[in-house]
Amino acid sequence: MRVREGLEQSPYLRSEGTCLLKHPLPDRASMLLLLPLFFKGLLCHGESAEAPQVLGPHHPAAEEPPSFRVLQTVSFANSSWTHTDGSGWLGELQTHVWDSVSHTFLFLRPWSRGNFSKEELKSIQAVLQLYFHDFPRVVQSFSRQFQFEYPFEAQVSAGCLIHPGKPLEAFLYAAYQGSDFLSFQGNSWKPSPGAGSRAQNVCRVLSHYRIIKEVVQSLLDDICPRFLAGLLKAGKSDLERQVKPEAWVSRGPAPGPGRLLLVCHISGFHPKPVWAMWMRGEQEQRGTQRGDVLPQADGTWYLRVTLDVAAGEAAGLSCRVRHSSLGGHDIIIHWGGYSILLTVACLTVICLAVIVTLVILVVADLPSKKQSSNQNVLSARVSHPACPTRADTQDPKSSGHQLSLAWESWIKNRPLKKLKASLKQLW
Repeated sequence: MRVREGLEQSPYLRSEGTCLLKHPLPDRASMLLLLPLFFKGLLCHGESAEAPQVLGPHHPAAEEPPSFRVLQTVSFANSSWTHTDGSGWLGELQTHVWDSVSHTFLFLRPWSRGNFSKEELKSIQAVLQLYFHDFPRVVQSFSRQFQFEYPFEAQVSAGCLIHPGKPLEAFLYAAYQGSDFLSFQGNSWKPSPGAGSRAQNVCRVLSHYRIIKEVVQSLLDDICPRFLAGLLKAGKSDLERQVKPEAWVSRGPAPGPGRLLLVCHISGFHPKPVWAMWMRGEQEQRGTQRGDVLPQADGTWYLRVTLDVAAGEAAGLSCRVRHSSLGGHDIIIHWGGYSILLTVACLTVICLAVIVTLVILVVADLPSKKQSSNQNVLSARVSHPACPTRADTQDPKSSGHQLSLAWESWIKNRPLKKLKASLKQLW
């Protein structure tokens, strides 16, 4: 299982194992962890640093407490090649990404800087650059001692969350090869249950350095909540925006003979919390299967809800959707409603086709009638030579005369019978 993304998915471990010193950290690792003390001093005296505060309900998911976490994944191919991915998340919204080319964290939102000053952010970037650059080297230097077998992957999830009216909660979890490895709880390192002696040995090394614990506590208990409060304040308008969902139903792959898979699609909504259920009248269908709420490129969300039913039981079912943007009014899509819309659409197309066909027939008949009328007039004028016409003076080989002959030929050979037959079929 990969490292849990957030405290709500990472309950505190109950292991009471102790961590005793066995192997000291190399000098470079010690220097790596001493630098954040300078970083901490800058933040504690920064002008824009504010005490952590509870900012009410304007956070990405109204049903979840506001949280900020940093995720790090390091892939170790061998003793000389590694790759690091990093990102920052405000709830379910990504706000930062680690750029392995520039070795800096990039801000994905206009408000991703929170309310920290440029100097403070510069200090944070400096510490993260050093950490992300040297962490893999430190792990590699311990790989033999801790019996890490190449290739392997290490993951870290660290951050904090604020419960309104409750004390701050901070968390740091690490995973090895996708399985829980250790955590930082209170002021000590704890090996994860089932992680074995390898995790215990790492805890022994880390707990030997009191300064490491102080730095981690400062980052989690002081810097993180203030940065989180700044993000919530700076991004308030974006986080509070309400976007109404669009919903439609369709038929999925048949689950089996005589059965239907009814699919309800809910798309384009914000914020993330949404309720959707297949219903029969006011009765919820217990067989409803809810998929994951997935992010979309425009910052909104998508959800797919399905129901496996017998083909004869689909009639009367509907998909009901509730979302904060709907002002208390549910969206209800009846199964089979789409077919009614489809029938109306088809009738509209047919009517348009009939109208177009009639227009073509009328336009096609006009030149024929005009030609017949012109011939009658011409005959009358021939019998009365005293009334010469302009046509009498035109050259039979002129362009106008040739165009008239071509039009007359088309009229004589026009497919009126086919058009009339098509018209009858439409009706």
